[in-house]
Amino acid sequence: MTADNETLRTAAERALIEQYEAAPTADAVKLLREKAIAGFRSRGLPNRRVEEWKYTDLRRGMSEALPIAEAPEAGEARAAVDAVAGFGDMAGARIVFVNGLYVPELSDIAGIEGLTITSLATALGEARPQGLGDLAGTVTDSALDLNTAFMRDGALIEVAAGATIDRPVEILHVATGEPAATYTRHVVHVGTGAKVRFNEVYSGKGRYQTNTAIEFSADKGADVSWIKLQNEGHQAQHLSTFVSALEAEVGFDHFVFNSGGHLARTQVFLRFNGENARAGLRGTMLITEDQHSDVTLVVDHAVPNCVSREFYKSAIDGKAKGVFQGRINVFQHAQKTDGQMMCQALLLSDEAEMAYKPELEIFADDVQCAHGATSGQIDAELMFYLQARGIPEAEAKTLLILAFLSQVIEEIGDEQAVEALEERTRTWLGY
Repeated sequence: MTADNETLRTAAERALIEQYEAAPTADAVKLLREKAIAGFRSRGLPNRRVEEWKYTDLRRGMSEALPIAEAPEAGEARAAVDAVAGFGDMAGARIVFVNGLYVPELSDIAGIEGLTITSLATALGEARPQGLGDLAGTVTDSALDLNTAFMRDGALIEVAAGATIDRPVEILHVATGEPAATYTRHVVHVGTGAKVRFNEVYSGKGRYQTNTAIEFSADKGADVSWIKLQNEGHQAQHLSTFVSALEAEVGFDHFVFNSGGHLARTQVFLRFNGENARAGLRGTMLITEDQHSDVTLVVDHAVPNCVSREFYKSAIDGKAKGVFQGRINVFQHAQKTDGQMMCQALLLSDEAEMAYKPELEIFADDVQCAHGATSGQIDAELMFYLQARGIPEAEAKTLLILAFLSQVIEEIGDEQAVEALEERTRTWLGY
């Protein structure tokens, strides 16, 4: 038995290797792809023996490797995009990907000063794009390896130094419903002192597999807000990796709204490379039935005088299982680090589950760091209080869940975004 056969135990793993070997790879990043698939060959799909994937056994959960998605018909693509309720008319620029491929006729990227957007597929035909693979290369992860090996399209986004982009840049990913897999890769760079907000949206119906990776970097003094809305179909698999590097004095806020997918994992890797930077990683998880949703965060404080906040809240119903893993690493010379992490969950049924793994790894002595995790049911005293004032039981329960989740949603600070996400929360609650 070969080493490959020993590592690649499942039909899905073997099928992925066969797909790679059958795919054309003679482009500007062939060596990058070869290194990634070699990593996957040696490790296979993540499983319970991989500490970072202990609570999300992808080897067991991914029973098949779906074929790579084909470009949709024009009418089919438009219908799929029109059906998506993203953030309404808030977007200043819109970059649309259907079945993982850029659709220029449905996108709107022209005429915004200080913003440059290029299709990755176009760039790969010429040369290796600047920054592609640089940040991803610092992470060892099989899901990310697969994205690198199979990436077909994506966006190269450059925000010029000093630019202020007044309206959000929306990156929309839509699946038309065919049983297929998509591998999208984005490289985003925000220049010195620039200000911008991104809305990253996922939606679709049917049985499909999404694997997206984003490499994000921000130069000195940039101010960036990033909201991810993950509303994949309930038969879908969603794997998302966000690898980021912040220079000095950057302000970065990242929010994830997770409600979709049969099996979903969002993993965020953030590194402080410059002093006096700040990052807030926040989000909500709303899952039910037999959904499995995983949020994994790794924050590296590699320099002194930086602040990080990680705050997640979840509402879990049915037989669903939520996972929160967060790790703050404080390097030896990263004095005056301030890192705080908290995750809280409401379990709305007897069979709902939440797994926590908050960690601190500290090698500096002058720091303020803490973590915590709690889970429980709705407060019976608060329920009694509302019902005693004439509010029906079902409505009282909904109001308390909404208030619980709104606490973290409102930390976004943008009124329109808060309103949009609270409306989605009410819809999920049936209110």
